Amino acid sequence: MHATVKPMTAEASKEVVSNFLGAWQKRDVPGIMDCFAPDAIYHNVPVAPIEGIDGIRETFEGFLSAFEYAELEIVRIAAEPNLVFAERVDHFRLHDGRSVDLPENGVFELRDGNIWRFSDYFDLASFEGPTGLKL
Repeated sequence: MHATVKPMTAEASKEVVSNFLGAWQKRDVPGIMDCFAPDAIYHNVPVAPIEGIDGIRETFEGFLSAFEYAELEIVRIAAEPNLVFAERVDHFRLHDGRSVDLPENGVFELRDGNIWRFSDYFDLASFEGPTGLKL
């Protein structure tokens, strides 16, 4: 784990994650990416992790281009300094009108006010089957 230079309160940590999740519905790629550290890691746990801001941006842009609508609904969120757990239901609508509601649990580790590790836990078949997309 990286040393934390600027400790964040639980409330500040939760705010960063809430802003990140809320930016998806707005399709705000700059707002989404502003939440990440340059050396961040994004891990959809059923598949290999993505390291670095450029790879994460490319992945998120791919998600948003595949969907007409995306909302990451927070069911429960718990935080401590520099660590947030967010139980969610991600709602997606593809361009052909098909919809997917995907239960997920996200773990966010923060450093210096940004997300430096985001691990998402979900059932891969529940995403790939209904969408036809392969992660």
